[in-house]
Amino acid sequence: MARRTVRRAIRIPLAAAVAVAMGALSQLPAHADTAASSYPVDYDFATGALVGFLTPDTPPPGANDWGCKPSAAHPEPVVLVNGTFANMHDNWGAAAPLLANHGYCVFAFDYGSPFAGSPITATGDIAASAGELAAFTDQVLSATGASKVDLVGHSQGGMMPRYYLKNLGGAAKVDKLVGLAPSNNGTTLDGITALASQWGLLEPANRFLVQACAACVQQEAGSPFLTGLNAGGETVPGVDYTVIATKDDEVVTPYTNAFLPAAPNVHDITVQNQCGLDGSDHLEIAADPIAMADVLNALDPAHPVPVPCEVVLPVTGPLG
Repeated sequence: MARRTVRRAIRIPLAAAVAVAMGALSQLPAHADTAASSYPVDYDFATGALVGFLTPDTPPPGANDWGCKPSAAHPEPVVLVNGTFANMHDNWGAAAPLLANHGYCVFAFDYGSPFAGSPITATGDIAASAGELAAFTDQVLSATGASKVDLVGHSQGGMMPRYYLKNLGGAAKVDKLVGLAPSNNGTTLDGITALASQWGLLEPANRFLVQACAACVQQEAGSPFLTGLNAGGETVPGVDYTVIATKDDEVVTPYTNAFLPAAPNVHDITVQNQCGLDGSDHLEIAADPIAMADVLNALDPAHPVPVPCEVVLPVTGPLG
């Protein structure tokens, strides 16, 4: 079993990232025994995003070993769900290898893509994307023999699964949903959408935007999609929910829009309440070592890891 400690980042200089993108390091090693692997964990979202953007069809390190069988310690495989404009590779340079190093079977996929192989995904209609999540989850369950999965999502990827749970039968197949800065109650983009609405500009802007990014319009605070999704309650029985948010979120605004209503099966976490040095923004929270410890503890609360406290910068992660 891999050590239950959160590794410090193996930092990748920009030149090395470019070299990876050019193909020098783009071939990932095959590991038959995922639980025994030791993958590098990149807590710098920016370098991971550069590499992943240019190799969008490559799963992140530690993910998509279809021969992986869940252990008794971690019986649920983990499915990673990326955010809007991201892809499975550039979003999960920290979480995928970290979870694999801790003995999880980890899987990632792209959804809501404008075309096959697009480095930008998760822009399509959110209900349709939830259908893609449902199909991928069934594929993971079939391959692993597990009865349920755990979902870890970033931004839209933390909110979209709630449609799957509520409307597509996902509650019977999911044990936990962990959201990193999820858009559960939408965003005002620091008040821009509210101001545009007051000026009568939001509707014409949305008619243009919906052609390129339907998911963007659907994630505006008060959108018909979110109103319907949240009607009658934002959670479903039988699923454990954890939301991890940052006060410095510049995308989901106000940042409290990420949180779910208080309930016995809901755990809302603000990273700065654990570590005042944490300056992670909407992007970096997907690689933040403090947030990653929270993910591990949400998935396995019976065996908590220490939550570190260190300076974390927006986008580029920890110092040192």
